[in-house]
Amino acid sequence: MSDQRMPLAAHWRLHTHDADEARVRIGEVVGAHELRPMRAGARLDVRLQGVQFGDFGLYVLGYGAEVLITPPVADDSLFVEIPCAGTAEVCHGRETIRSTPELAAVLSAHPRSMRWGAGNTQCIVHFDRPALEAHLGRLIGRRPDRPLTFASGMDLTLPPARSWWSVAELLRDEAETGGAMLEQPLVVRQFEGLLMTQLLMAQPSNYSDVLCGGQRRVAPPTVKRAVSLIEEHAGEPLTVEDIAEAVGVSARALQEGFRRHLDKTPMGYLREVRLDRVRAELTVTDRVTVTVTDVAYRWGFAHLGRFSSVYRQRFGESPSETLRR
Repeated sequence: MSDQRMPLAAHWRLHTHDADEARVRIGEVVGAHELRPMRAGARLDVRLQGVQFGDFGLYVLGYGAEVLITPPVADDSLFVEIPCAGTAEVCHGRETIRSTPELAAVLSAHPRSMRWGAGNTQCIVHFDRPALEAHLGRLIGRRPDRPLTFASGMDLTLPPARSWWSVAELLRDEAETGGAMLEQPLVVRQFEGLLMTQLLMAQPSNYSDVLCGGQRRVAPPTVKRAVSLIEEHAGEPLTVEDIAEAVGVSARALQEGFRRHLDKTPMGYLREVRLDRVRAELTVTDRVTVTVTDVAYRWGFAHLGRFSSVYRQRFGESPSETLRR
């Protein structure tokens, strides 16, 4: 696969035919590992593209020949690897899975080895493990008491996994096209939280029972504290997990409290506050120097079509009409 045809081609990291250079340079991105061509004299054609966002990264990697990889023994990373083409075998303990474009490999423990076919190019989502486990803690309302471990295979034909992958693809598409929303830290933080939450809910893990279990109800004073926090920090990259942690409950419990007492979700309330702030800013903004897009992105609205729709529903006019007035 040429650089021009690979996803994330604009974010070139490495192109080499040398196995040692590939091992070192790729190791700088995803962790030290051993790399060996399966056939003596095989010519590698290693290509790595990728982009890093905060606590996760998206990469595309191909070796151009059949290779055996011994992954890093590290506790600070977690990977989801999806073949764009071809197949790979991942051995972990007594389990071996054959990953394909329909079956991703989730590397949350230490695989014994990976064997990538000659035509195998992988899309890799790399998470910072401490950040993912901290996010898990905010969802369940306590610090995880054991390392997070996922099932090794992710069936991308199932709706929860498809939803997770669609978020990753959206970010990849934005990176490929130079999308402006990735220049907004607030938007990137929201997508990062969504990607982590959906992975935790979609992929079976040793915390699935806790994530799907019951949560204690939240009393109105806690909801009031959350409302005050939202209103005071609406311009910051808030997530429901951040709010829940700040008021001392789990994310699921906070969701329950908002539904019971306000008949909306915490993020729905945050959206309303941000819409009000957008409208206030548009009414006093010079339309020659500032655009609706600028203001929408600044307040965390990444999807402009959806933003315009909810704005009209709330205020009875489009944001551009508010700006023109």
